[in-house]
Amino acid sequence: MVGGLKRLLGRGAAKGPAGLDAGVRATVEAWRASPAPSLDDAHFLTRYVLVDVATAGQGGDAVLAGIVGLGVRAGAILPGDAFACDFAGAESDPVAVDRNLAAFLTYADKAPLVTFHSPFVAGHLHKVYSERLGVDFQPRWIDLAWLLPSLFPEKAAKPVALDDWLEMLGIVGSAGGRRDTMTNALVLGRLFQMLLVRANDKDVTTAQQLVEESQAATRLRRTI
Repeated sequence: MVGGLKRLLGRGAAKGPAGLDAGVRATVEAWRASPAPSLDDAHFLTRYVLVDVATAGQGGDAVLAGIVGLGVRAGAILPGDAFACDFAGAESDPVAVDRNLAAFLTYADKAPLVTFHSPFVAGHLHKVYSERLGVDFQPRWIDLAWLLPSLFPEKAAKPVALDDWLEMLGIVGSAGGRRDTMTNALVLGRLFQMLLVRANDKDVTTAQQLVEESQAATRLRRTI
């Protein structure tokens, strides 16, 4: 499966927008033309999207195998605001892959994206969007791996594993070990809910401030 996915997800590298399915091209063009939402509103008014990806293979041979998204608004996880696609078995239908990728653009709608270890998630997404759809996918990321130590320094002074955060913050029903991507997104949602409460307590009250805090924490801690 890994070899097939790797061949498939790299096939669009040279075809450009003109080579896309007409529906996919229209979706991508509509997404490009859509305005990004303001990040100056309070957290309560902002739609965040939790993102996790599935990969197949190991190390440098790992390839994107699926994407999951889960919306958060007013501090609540929204089960009806969810997205999932699985590329397993898609070798026989490359247009379906492009349609799923385009559908995720529409779903995310340029909202700030929340994940754990954004370089891993962002790297896989940027590569496949560039190669298949000709899209320079660079959303505004909020990285919980770096932001949690910044807002909860009494729990951990540096980035630690996701399961360690779940234990330290007392999140129940989150046994350690391997989780599917949707379960992982739900776990990230629980962490993010707690982070928003702490962020407000520290006067980090808007999405823009949260994105900036995440970027600053990442830069600072990587230089220590």
